[in-house]
Amino acid sequence: MSEDISKIINELHIYEKKLLKSLEENENYTPEEIAKNNSMDIKSIMSAAGSLASKDIIEVAKSVTESIKLTDEGKKYAEIGLPERRVLNVLINEKEIAMKDLARVAKIENYEIKIVIGWLVRKKWAKIDKGTITITDFGVEFKDKLGNDEKLLKVLLDNTKGNKDAPLIISNFDDDLASGLKQLSERKNLIEIEKETIHSFEILDKGLKILKKGFTIQEEATQLTSEEIKSGEWKNLKYRPYDINAEYPEIFPGKGHPLRRIIEEIREIFLNLGFSENNGSILESAFWNFDSLFQPQDHAAREMQDTFYVKNPSECQLPNEDLVNSVATTHETGGNTNSEGWNYKWSREIAKQSVLRTHTTCLSTRFLKENQPPLKMFSVGRVFRRETITYKHLPEFHQVEGIVAAEDINYQNLLGILKEFYKKLGFEVRFRPAYFPYTYLSTECEVYLEEKESWIELGGSGMFRPEVLEPLNINVPVLAFGLGIERLAMIRYDITDIRMLYKSDIKWLREIPIENGIKLE
Repeated sequence: MSEDISKIINELHIYEKKLLKSLEENENYTPEEIAKNNSMDIKSIMSAAGSLASKDIIEVAKSVTESIKLTDEGKKYAEIGLPERRVLNVLINEKEIAMKDLARVAKIENYEIKIVIGWLVRKKWAKIDKGTITITDFGVEFKDKLGNDEKLLKVLLDNTKGNKDAPLIISNFDDDLASGLKQLSERKNLIEIEKETIHSFEILDKGLKILKKGFTIQEEATQLTSEEIKSGEWKNLKYRPYDINAEYPEIFPGKGHPLRRIIEEIREIFLNLGFSENNGSILESAFWNFDSLFQPQDHAAREMQDTFYVKNPSECQLPNEDLVNSVATTHETGGNTNSEGWNYKWSREIAKQSVLRTHTTCLSTRFLKENQPPLKMFSVGRVFRRETITYKHLPEFHQVEGIVAAEDINYQNLLGILKEFYKKLGFEVRFRPAYFPYTYLSTECEVYLEEKESWIELGGSGMFRPEVLEPLNINVPVLAFGLGIERLAMIRYDITDIRMLYKSDIKWLREIPIENGIKLE
């Protein structure tokens, strides 16, 4: 034990030693007295006390004393009476007062009327009916009787006059004054409550053994300066040893939100694969969001229960006439695509409707119209659908979209790109046939989750249909693919409720490692 005590003494900070020495002289010293005697600030004393307490050398006790005194407004009411008391004094004689005459008859301020009515009813001194305030029998009983709040006001006023504004200790109150305090606390700016925290120290057994062993208070070096090293003064310094096994405070460094980190990871993958990034407005015309993708104007996805339509602006401007006419023809007859189209009369008014984009694929058709192949483009953005909020659905979420357009590319190239993309995300992927309105061939991508020993669908893809490409004057194959980022985040962070990504749960956010997921190659 002797060696352990010596080790503890060597690791004590000079402030801890000063505090312990002071308590050896007088264990009843307050922190303020110790700080003054040792020419230290109170913050250093309390820091040293906390450190000694954590080592079971001393015990720190804390007591909080609450005191109360009147504000200037409180003194005024203590002297002239609470407004409901002044009204009650009038009601004792008048029995009832019309609401419209209350301020004049009772001589109260207009701003006090609501306060008066509330407290008269609450204290059951009066009742209000059809614009008239009438005294109750209970109110008559209080003609010469003080309520608990009035008792406390009187005590505080007497204390102010006799003790020059000295506060009263709340813990000394009897039941009546405690009840009065509760009432006055519900009113604004009548009383002030002050809290005084008092700390006291007690030396424990380990502290007594340290004092018995004895120690010297000497300045210790915690870091060296270049001058001390050059001059050789470092040889004469006393160094404080450190306990490398001591507990350290838990630190929560700043870091990106997990959803944002996944988005940045996806962006980096696409950029490393040679894609260019494209962005667009979340407000889109139905033309680009639906029509340009050969989605018929009576399609279920266009219904109000599935899509957010915007009132202002209610319409968007359509692109050039050639493109509009070409899309219209493709919808109606199939145009030059060897398709029959949808066999209906295409409407410009429907195409002009303003919507919050339901997918980022609308960015792909815009990009194809404005850029000539060969090209590789991706986009990441928010999309909106009228979904009921549940553990797996949100009305607003993120989607990533990608297209590749060039001669001599085919479905096998699509699968190869997807395989490489999911590999960089850290997944084994497989494909199965699927149906999407604007692609053919189409496939769903499934990734394998080892911990669940199952496959889960994570994205869709396919070759853009001729009905999509022909109006855009694109004469080469176009590969298209995309996935919902929130679903990927749920897998990555092992959560079962998609709402967790938007709850700002500080505990969950703190516990997520800074480095998470697969390192990009």
